[in-house]
Parts: sequence; C-alpha cells; structure tokens
Amino acid sequence: MQEIAGHVAFPVFHYSGCAYTAELMSFSLLLPRLWRICGGLLAATGTVMGALTAHLPDSAFAAGGRVMAHSGMEMQMWQGIALVALGLTAKPQAGRILLAGGCGLVLGTLLFCAGVYYTAFTGHHAAHVAPTGGSLLILSWLLLSVGWICRA
Repeated sequence: MQEIAGHVAFPVFHYSGCAYTAELMSFSLLLPRLWRICGGLLAATGTVMGALTAHLPDSAFAAGGRVMAHSGMEMQMWQGIALVALGLTAKPQAGRILLAGGCGLVLGTLLFCAGVYYTAFTGHHAAHVAPTGGSLLILSWLLLSVGWICRA
C-alpha cells in the first residue's frame, strides 16, 4: 500500500483480464454484510406484517387488502431469506453484476412491498411504486443469474 496526500492507495488487481481497484474490493466486502442485515430486518418486519395481516380486523384493510398485504408479506419474507443466503455465500471477489443484483434485491423489495402495503391499507395506488419494485426484483434476479453463470 502506498500513501498519497494522506490517503492510502490500494494496489490494482486483475481478474479475468479486467483491472479493478481495491475500492471495489472493499465495497464488495461490505455489501454481503449489509445484505445479511437487510435480509434479517426484512424477515423480522415480514413476521410483524404476517401477524398484522392475520390479526387486524377487516376494517383496517381496504377492500381485498388483507389478501394483498399477505402477498406482500410473503414476497418480503422470501426476498429477506434470499438476501441472508446471498450475504452468507457471496465471495470477496464478487463482480459488479453480482453486487448490482444484490443491491437491486434490497431496493426492489422495499419499493414493491411498500407499494403493496400502502394499497392494502389505504385502497389508493402509490403510482408506479410496486410495479417499479417488482420490475427491479426481476432485473436483479436476472443480474444475479448472469453473474453466477459468468463466475461458474
């Protein structure tokens, strides 16, 4: 390591013919931990949402809202479990495609579930929040698949 103007400059390393700075490497070490944390928080709040959808009176939901909230809770739980698993199995040299896919899972889940819960409880649609989150989830799973194929 070399110190330049008070900053530590990490060496460049090469992987598959591409040079990456250690910035990406340190970022790729932090993200799996964040995915595990986010996955745990999603599972915890998903459990709360499961209890709410099971025990709140029908008057707390919009028409058809209980089923909608239950569907959102199931999606939230599956994505939370997936994030924990992704965080536990991610390699330190994860590529940008895998990192983007994991981050997309977090953002997509938050957008999708927030939109679904909002509609379930209020009966109003939050513009394109849930469809945007769902599309981001689909794209993220595709990115993860491509990343795993490239690393195989």
